[in-house]
Amino acid sequence: MSNPEKEEEIATVPETVEEEPQTPPVAESTPVESEVEEKPAESVSAAGKEEVEGEEEIEVVEEKTYTIPIAKLGYTTDRGHRAPRAVRDVKKYVSRHMKADEVSISNEINATIWARGINKPPRKIVVRAVKDKEGKVVVYPAKT
Repeated sequence: MSNPEKEEEIATVPETVEEEPQTPPVAESTPVESEVEEKPAESVSAAGKEEVEGEEEIEVVEEKTYTIPIAKLGYTTDRGHRAPRAVRDVKKYVSRHMKADEVSISNEINATIWARGINKPPRKIVVRAVKDKEGKVVVYPAKT
């Protein structure tokens, strides 16, 4: 299946012209002060807590660290339902201990629970629960 038109196109491809490499323009000298970039200070919320990258700035009312025993809570569940059950159990545990109705889990905690698949969530997990002034609790991984 040879196509003579395509063969002619391939044969008549023009050669590329090599251009001289362009040298970058020479920058004027800058003052010594601008050469050293200052590192921005970490943001501090109203409660005096440092904000971590990826977290929204919220007014922290209460912040606690918990070690949640997922094995005691949900390992009696069928193997194919353990990770979703672990997510529900983490929300329930934090809701009970922080006395909150609305609990959300960060993507990092969710990824940690699902890291080994649906059948084998971790036996325990260390989390940091942050409660804002509206009573909403967000669960993050504990700072190490």
